[in-house]
Amino acid sequence: MRIWGLSFLCLFALGHLGVKAQQHLPSYYNAVVHDYEDSLRVLKSNYYSRSGKAKKQKHNTLKTIDYAPLFLPVVFRHGQVGQLLSICDDEYGRNIDNQTIGTSIFNIYLKRPDLVTLSEKQLKKFQPTAQSTPHAMDTDLDFVETIAPEISDPVVSEPVEVLVRKPNFWKFSGDYYLQFLQNYVSANWHKGGESSYSMVASATIQANYNNKQKLKWDNKLELKFGLTKSHGDSLHSFKTSEDLIRLTSKFGLQASKRWYYTLQLVAYTQFAHGYKSNDPFVYSDFMSPFNANLSLGMDYTVEAMDKKLTGTVHIAPIALNFRYVDRLELGPRYSIANGRHTLLDCGSEFTLDLLWKFTDNIRWQTRMSGYTTYKRVELEWENTFTFKFNKYISTNLFVYPRFDDGTLNKDAHHGYWQLKEYASLGFAYSF
Repeated sequence: MRIWGLSFLCLFALGHLGVKAQQHLPSYYNAVVHDYEDSLRVLKSNYYSRSGKAKKQKHNTLKTIDYAPLFLPVVFRHGQVGQLLSICDDEYGRNIDNQTIGTSIFNIYLKRPDLVTLSEKQLKKFQPTAQSTPHAMDTDLDFVETIAPEISDPVVSEPVEVLVRKPNFWKFSGDYYLQFLQNYVSANWHKGGESSYSMVASATIQANYNNKQKLKWDNKLELKFGLTKSHGDSLHSFKTSEDLIRLTSKFGLQASKRWYYTLQLVAYTQFAHGYKSNDPFVYSDFMSPFNANLSLGMDYTVEAMDKKLTGTVHIAPIALNFRYVDRLELGPRYSIANGRHTLLDCGSEFTLDLLWKFTDNIRWQTRMSGYTTYKRVELEWENTFTFKFNKYISTNLFVYPRFDDGTLNKDAHHGYWQLKEYASLGFAYSF
């Protein structure tokens, strides 16, 4: 059907062109077109005249490629002309289709030799050296089965050890410094005063657990110890200027993005005796006092100013406070009844712990805590301003106001307010 469709298309096109040619072309060209149409008609007639059996024979069927000489540039083919002029009845002569095509081309050779631009010998010069042989493809072949790769289990020559690491939810950090202060005043200094030397050491260690699934446990241990020596104190070679052992532990369960239900424990005491100048009385000692405060409330996580201000705010409507003194004589100084070692009461509490980094070298660490039994109030506000000169050298300014209306010793000038302040310069290290 493809052959007949092509033949009808050619006949229609040629017929149409023939009519146009007769109107506009000279008679010589009309004759050429007329002969070409006759050749195609003969080809059509011969093809229809063949028997049905001959049509089924594949080797006698005219291939589409056999039409190529009719439409390609005209080439003079020596072998084809020789077969047409031969008197032998060879295989080419028995193929009526090939003979008809050859006769049509032969007529072009005779009537339009000017269209012949190449000969068969010249055409062979352009023939590629490698000849390709067409291969028939079997359409019944199962293509998927042919190209599908065989799947086989990988062969492992040696056993493979798989190392699985558990996530580490713990984070450790520390902050240490050792600083000194020296002050010298000569005996004849016109404004008076006395020489002094002081030293303060501090260590803050933190171990925090956060499983990123609403559970966290924060632990902080603070150790501070400072000594001072003054020539005006004839009873003590050194006195403590800073003395603290404090453990803060908070267990939290997340309620929202920044709020946690929190159980907090704060326990603190000191290392050594506490004296005043030229006074033999011991005002404080290790476990005198010892304080433990257990509170239940909520924590708010602070992150502001591009995380320059960070920390927590703890609010506890329920708080249980325990206080112990090993020295009985110190009981009244710490709101404990005379002759007793312990005090147990309950109330409410809040704790604010913030770090504000103004710049890379200047920061402010503040801690404010308050506890009340609705009969007495204790309020402490610790402020440490740190100025770093480089990675290892810094200076600190420490300001510590305190309020306690439960003490029996009310000062005539300051009332229930107390204040401590110092400045120091020295070595610092953080990790």
